[in-house]
Formats: sequence, C-alpha cells, structure tokens
Amino acid sequence: MTTTASFTGDGRRTGAPVVSFENVSKNYGAVRAVADLDLQLFPGETVALLGPNGAGKSSTLDLLLGLRNPDAGRVEIFGTTPQKAIERGKVGAMLQSGGLMEDVKVRELVQLGCDLHPHGHPVDRVLEQAGITEIADRMVNKLSGGQEQRVRFALATAGANELIVLDEPTTGMDVSARQAFWSVMRRQADEGRAVLFATHYLEEADAIADRVIVLHRGRVIADGSAAEIKAKAGARRVVFDLDTPVGEGALRELPFLSSLEVSGRTVRIQSHDADATVHALYALGLYPRNLEVSGLGLEQAFIAITDAATAEEAAR
Repeated sequence: MTTTASFTGDGRRTGAPVVSFENVSKNYGAVRAVADLDLQLFPGETVALLGPNGAGKSSTLDLLLGLRNPDAGRVEIFGTTPQKAIERGKVGAMLQSGGLMEDVKVRELVQLGCDLHPHGHPVDRVLEQAGITEIADRMVNKLSGGQEQRVRFALATAGANELIVLDEPTTGMDVSARQAFWSVMRRQADEGRAVLFATHYLEEADAIADRVIVLHRGRVIADGSAAEIKAKAGARRVVFDLDTPVGEGALRELPFLSSLEVSGRTVRIQSHDADATVHALYALGLYPRNLEVSGLGLEQAFIAITDAATAEEAAR
C-alpha cells in the first residue's frame, strides 16, 4: 500500500502523487477534448470529477487508464505509464462502457477477476463487499442494471489496487445500494487508496468527495473541496414569499442579481451581494416573508461556474 499524503497547515498536499497529468492534450479531429491539462491525485483522496457533457471527463479517464494515448503531454500513475501500473495490479476500474461476460454465473466471473489480478482477494470477500453474495449463482445475463453495476464494482475491487477509477458508478442502483457502495468506497480511501469518480449525481459528490474537480472543455476550471467550489461561485441564494405577486420586471432591477425565478408569490434569487439585494427589496416597498439567505448548493455552484466559463470564452 502506498503511503498516504500529508498536508501542510494551509491544506496543501505533500508527498508523491498517485496520478500526474502534465500539460496533456487530446484531439479528435477538430475537437479538442482535453486541453493542456495539469492534474495530480494523491493517496487517500476521494475525488469527484464533474463537468457538463463534452467537458472531457470520459477522455480524461480514457487517458488515465491507458485506453488512449495523449497527443501531447504525459500521464503517469505511480511514476510509470498507465499500462505498466495496470499490469502490476495497482489500478481497478469500473467503466460505463463495455459489457460483461453473459453465459457465466456471477461467482464465476468474479472468481476470474480475482484469479487474473496479481494481488487478488478471496472471491467470497469480494462478493460480500460488493453486496452480491445473494446473486452469486445467478447468470450474468439475468441481472438488472443496478446488479450489473455492483458486479462491475466487484471486478474493480477484486484485488489490492492502490487507485480505483469509477465512471458513473451508481447509475441504476437504488438508494440503499448506493449508500452501501459509498460506505465501501470510504473504507477504501481510509486505507490509503485514491478513489476517483465521475458522476452526474452532484449530491453524491457533495456528500462523498473530499475534493471536487470541475472540467470545462477539457480544462480544469475549479479544484477544491465542495465548500470551496460553492464559495468560488461567488453568489448566495435568497428565497422569500411576497404577500402579493410582483412582476419579474421590478425584481430584475434589484442589484447584484445573477438569476431570478418567480413562482406565484415565491421568489428565488441568486445574488453576488445578498445584503445589498435584500436591502433593495425594502427600498422598493416590498416586504419579504419567510426570508432565507444561504450559500449555493454544489449543483447551483456547478451551473454558475460553468456558465461563467462559457460566457468568458464567448467574450474572447
């Protein structure tokens, strides 16, 4: 097992990275999927990779796992190439693409994964950890979508990996299965493994990840804890009710407004200066009821950050 990373007093990571992208680019014809990407991951981190469709998440994972080669720059895992790190049994992956062997039982498929891994675990341990002991004797082609995901998870953790890479891992899982899955992932990170997952479930990223990376058009536009990403959005959420409905026109005159939604008597605002916005409400002769001022959730911050990046690029 690798040594876990240590941290300085200001939160900076020290020690050797598990993964290193150095000025990495990948093009598909005229489309630049990854653009001069610099990125490091460290032992013991649980990292969420976020981005809108076309942001470069899948391409980044493909480069990380050696499924594609960069057009420029260098990708290293544990100081060597992705292919060599995988051959040495240091990396486990759970991908959306690619089917499972069908004409075998679940136990037989997972046993094969354990046998092929240089440092394979006992099959019963892997089945139990993935929550699929009860379906171990079922044929793979008789599984539901959520059960298939748990089998993929079992294959990704069939041996003593030091890096686990997950692409939309809980798609198709019910709430209890998702909770059990992330409980196992937390233990993996607590034992010093690095866990990287791409997801569209932003509530999972908020609850699970100790680091969030936001990609936009192949570049990192935000990197930090969920709290830091929310703060980076630079806006707060203001929600209130009015005694009588008011047209959007008057409300759009409020200062520091970044978004506005009116539903009957309920108004939802995002403001870059919530104090000034609320003060202006009273100056307009409006009296908000049930006033709530809060920070943005991760989903709202994600939208604000990516929208700002899109607008900045359009202005160039």
